[in-house]
Amino acid sequence: MRRLPLHRLGTLATVAIVAAATLGTAAACGSGDDSGDGASTGKPVTLRLGYFPNITHAPAIVGVEKGIFADKLGSNVTLETKTFNAGPEAVEAIFSGALDATYIGPNPTVNAHSKSKGEAVRVVSGAASGGVALVVKPDITSVEGLRGKKIATPQLGNTQDVAVRYWLKEKGLTTTKEGGGDVSIVPQANSQTLETFRSGAIDGAWVPEPFVSQLVNAGGKVLVDERDLWPGGQFVITNLIVSTKFLKEHPDVVKNLVAGQVAANDFVNQKPDEAQQAISDHIGKITGKPLDLKLIKQAWPTLKFTDDPIASSLKTGLDHAVAVGLTEPVDLAGLYDLSYLNEALKADGQAEVPLP
Repeated sequence: MRRLPLHRLGTLATVAIVAAATLGTAAACGSGDDSGDGASTGKPVTLRLGYFPNITHAPAIVGVEKGIFADKLGSNVTLETKTFNAGPEAVEAIFSGALDATYIGPNPTVNAHSKSKGEAVRVVSGAASGGVALVVKPDITSVEGLRGKKIATPQLGNTQDVAVRYWLKEKGLTTTKEGGGDVSIVPQANSQTLETFRSGAIDGAWVPEPFVSQLVNAGGKVLVDERDLWPGGQFVITNLIVSTKFLKEHPDVVKNLVAGQVAANDFVNQKPDEAQQAISDHIGKITGKPLDLKLIKQAWPTLKFTDDPIASSLKTGLDHAVAVGLTEPVDLAGLYDLSYLNEALKADGQAEVPLP
């Protein structure tokens, strides 16, 4: 089994392939095969997995780069990956049938559940907590100093976008979807944020790592560490969702994917130096330039990598999105399916995650 390099952001790349004799059959069957679960029958299956080239998606990156997913999925499953800048576009890929599973933030997870009336996706595991902050120009020393300023977020309606709007609302400052109000929110790709911060086009950004550390190293300062806003400093920043269609058709593939997530998280937590190097190398394959290892090490202490999806924080995030007018109230019943996660954790000798 071999792995092919990822060449650029947003392109599909096959990272685990079946033997040459069966590759054509695998491509033909794909994830739309209704004949049964390939993992249990030995029939070729393609799993299309999304994630972000962010440190907050470390388990996904390490799982791909170190071959952990490929090992757990087995030789009959072809793993294809696609990278995204933010959650809403990953959700659209699932809705369009271009993606079977993705690592994603809580607010886009809720939106996917809401838009599909609870039918489209299931949360099958957590991945990470923390790693998010508001970084601003050094002359901004208080929330009042943000009045009239421009603050970037990764995308309208994504997890950080909701967080900054709610925090500002709680502090008495207004925002609008169009970028108006007391503080102008400017959704933009994370890859642009460092340049726009340096040029003065924005005054700060509420972003995940490694972009927090990049902005700090460019002269910014952390005005808000989001961990300080949550009980125990823990909130879901990344969880793993799968399409219900794929889950129904290929339950054993999902089971093995979740086992891969647990194994990848174990690797990240037990071998941080090796995991950090893998992240640097892998992001280099995506963007053409390895992520500075010093930057990864700088950001690492702000994150906790956990299989627990911290469901209570997702519900709170939903309440925040409703409060700032970015979504309607949603019944979250049926969103979580942690059966495979708890099976994998039990097999690994770890405590099971209570059902939400």
